[in-house]
Amino acid sequence: MINILGKRYYYFALSLLLIIPGLIILAVKGLPLAIDFKGGTLLELQFPTTQLPETSAVIALYNDMGFKEVQVQTALGISGERDILVIRSPFMDDTTKIALVDQMKTDFGVSEISVNRFDSVGPVIAQQVTSRAALAVAIAALAVILYITYAFRGIPHAFRYGVCAIIAMLHDILIVFSITAIGSLLWDWQMDSMFLTALLTVIGFSTQDKIVVFDRIRENSSFLRKLPFEKLANHSIVQTLQRSINTQLMTVEFMLMSLALFGGVTLREFAVILLVGLLSGTYSSIFIAAPLLVVWENQEWKTWFRKQSANA
Repeated sequence: MINILGKRYYYFALSLLLIIPGLIILAVKGLPLAIDFKGGTLLELQFPTTQLPETSAVIALYNDMGFKEVQVQTALGISGERDILVIRSPFMDDTTKIALVDQMKTDFGVSEISVNRFDSVGPVIAQQVTSRAALAVAIAALAVILYITYAFRGIPHAFRYGVCAIIAMLHDILIVFSITAIGSLLWDWQMDSMFLTALLTVIGFSTQDKIVVFDRIRENSSFLRKLPFEKLANHSIVQTLQRSINTQLMTVEFMLMSLALFGGVTLREFAVILLVGLLSGTYSSIFIAAPLLVVWENQEWKTWFRKQSANA
C-alpha cells in the first residue's frame, strides 16, 4: 500500500513554499483590489489598430481632467492586434466618460473609439461588497464545521474533522491569494468580483473533496477498529485517491485549462485562479486535511522539539 501519510511533513513544507512567497508580496504591496472592492472606474476602449495612443498620453489626459492614480494597460482585441486600452481610475460618472472619450478623439486624431466596458463603483458600494464577501466566507466556514460535526457524530472526536476541513480550506484560500499576488506582480492581476466567484467555487469544491475523504475514514473506522488511526486514514486516502484525481481532471481541470489557453484575456485570470484553486483543493484533501487529523490524533506537537532537546 502507498504510504501517503508517512511523508506528511513534506506536504506541509511544500504548501508553505507555495503560500509564503505570495503572502510576502501581499505584505509589501498590499491587496491588489479592483474597483469592485475599493471603488473607482474601469474603462475598456477599443481603437483602430494603427491608432492606439501611448499610455503616457492617456494618463496625461486623465490628469488634465482631474483624475489621479490612473493605471493603463494594453490588451489584444478580437483581431489579435494590441488595440485595446484598459484604464482604471477613480470614480467617474457616465457624463464624464462621454466627455473623456470625445476628448480622446480630438487629442489623438481618432475618428472612432468603441467603449467595450464601463464599470463604475462608488466607495460605499465597494465597502459593502468587501464586508459581505468576508461574511460569506465566514458563514461558509462555520456551516462546514457544524455540518461535519453533526454528520460525523457517531465517531470519536467528530469536531476535529470539521476543524481540519476548515484549516485545509484556509490552505486553499491562501493558495488562491498567493497565485493572485504573484499574478498582480507579473501581469497586473486584481481581485475583483470574478476573483470572489473563483474563491467561493474553490471553497465549495474543496469542502466536497474533504468530506468524501473523511467519510471514507468514518466508514472504515467501523470495521477496521484494531488498526492504528494513521494506517486506517492512509488506507482510506488510497481508496479515494483515484476517484478524487479522476473527477477533478476529467470534469473540471481540462475545461479550465482550455479556457486559460484559448478563452481570451477577459477570462484568462479567472480560469487560471480557478484552475490552481481546484488543484489545491484536491491536493489539500489528500495531503493536508487527513494528515492534520493524524497529527491531532497522535498529538505529535508534543514530540516536535523533544528530539532536538535530547540531541542538545
